[in-house]
Amino acid sequence: QVQLVESGGGLVQAGGSLRLSCAASGSIFSINAMGWYRQAPGKQRELVATITSGGRTNYADSVKGRFTISRDNAKNTVYLQMNSLKPEDTAVYYCNAAALIVPKIEYDYWGQGTQVTVSS
Repeated sequence: QVQLVESGGGLVQAGGSLRLSCAASGSIFSINAMGWYRQAPGKQRELVATITSGGRTNYADSVKGRFTISRDNAKNTVYLQMNSLKPEDTAVYYCNAAALIVPKIEYDYWGQGTQVTVSS
């Protein structure tokens, strides 16, 4: 099994910054893509950003230019630097990892979520 533990959420004023971290642990053979998703009250979970093991990134249009995703493969950790935060960024942020515990068999794993609240 693989466990994902997120940290770094909190309350920040509009225009401020936060950095989320997510560390994967357990019986990991390898990790392919890692990413961040978010879910606001009454809304569906949506993609924020993803990053492949080779460092290729993808962002939701709503966060391009403000958020940066990165990862440390040696530590099995993914980060999300969030700048110029807006009230509409308020949500529970979830870490995701496409991980293999044995070769050629990939599963999706999710963290427990961390709350990000941006006040106006």
